[in-house]
Amino acid sequence: MLRRTLNLGILAHVDAGKTTLTERLLHAAGVIDEIGSVDAGTTQTDSLALEQQRGITIRSAVVSFAIDDVTVNLIDTPGHPDFIAEVERVLSVLDGAVLVISAVEGVQPQTPLLMRALQRLRVPTLLLVNKIDRPGADPERVLQSISDRLTPAIIPMGSVGEVGTRAVSFAPYGAPDDELVAETKRALLHPVFFGSALTGAGVEPLVSGIAELLPTAAGDVDGPVSGSVFKIERGPAGEKIAFVRLFSGTVRTRDRLRFGQGSERKVTTISVFHEGSAVRRGSVSAGEIGKLWGLTEIQIGDAIGTPRPSAEHHFAPPTLETVVAPVDADDRGRLRVALAQLAEQDPLIDVRQDDVRREIFVSLYGEVQKEVVQATLANDFGLDVTFS
Repeated sequence: MLRRTLNLGILAHVDAGKTTLTERLLHAAGVIDEIGSVDAGTTQTDSLALEQQRGITIRSAVVSFAIDDVTVNLIDTPGHPDFIAEVERVLSVLDGAVLVISAVEGVQPQTPLLMRALQRLRVPTLLLVNKIDRPGADPERVLQSISDRLTPAIIPMGSVGEVGTRAVSFAPYGAPDDELVAETKRALLHPVFFGSALTGAGVEPLVSGIAELLPTAAGDVDGPVSGSVFKIERGPAGEKIAFVRLFSGTVRTRDRLRFGQGSERKVTTISVFHEGSAVRRGSVSAGEIGKLWGLTEIQIGDAIGTPRPSAEHHFAPPTLETVVAPVDADDRGRLRVALAQLAEQDPLIDVRQDDVRREIFVSLYGEVQKEVVQATLANDFGLDVTFS
């Protein structure tokens, strides 16, 4: 059976339930036996210690599962506005998206920002009104709010029964017709599903909708190599690991790759996402997401091989500028190295040094991000710092 690939983003305002939805989708696909808890810090995608402590997503994470003949690479993105830069980088590598909205809180401040970005990039998007089991849930009010504040180009895909109770249910209207499928895949229409990631109500129809309504990746595996780096991690030995969405061609271990501003390096190791996490493979092909080792100068946003036309970025730059200093003055050099590595993972963290005043300035999005940077410096680099 010929397998297709769908690179799917899950987006939402913070606490709308997208990470719980990710757990429910993985469980429905048989990838995990037990659904993790955000509060308990046991989810698949919130693997950073800070994410588990705070119960929020800080870094985008990729997991994979299958729906019939479709391999879904699911990217769980942060919902807190302090980490909007992380979301921005993911949008350009998506084939489709699910925008999650709470049936209780409705459209929240981050929701229109995300919807406008998805529309601008013409990413086919399904909407999920989540938490229909919660007291105070009002699907009809939220549906009207979506039409008024996000887009009138929506169509409900079913009806809700026993709303606001643990016995809540979602009854689909029936299989989508060809016109609905075509308009959804062209990002002209946005089907609205209703469900509860916590109880599982409505999840099965959503899974079917993901496979039927969203377009799978297109690309010539034999064409010229073209890809985009949307995330960088550091391995246990400090080596760079680049997360790459490949749009065309095939990259093999030991291939020499051009990237960025004319750099060229040999790929030493490749992992591709399959049934949960990434597994070692000899190659990654068009449509897939791979982790590549060996590209030492690689940066987030770099093009791999032949560059593609890039979309203009519309999210505001960080505006909170603060001075960061090590508690121990002898750690100044180590702090500069650590901040440089953090800026690799988030290029919109602007780090600059005032040599006259001997101070290091950092521009961030908000207080939560500042606290996360401070905790990361302490936990990962052994550096105690102060902000002023």
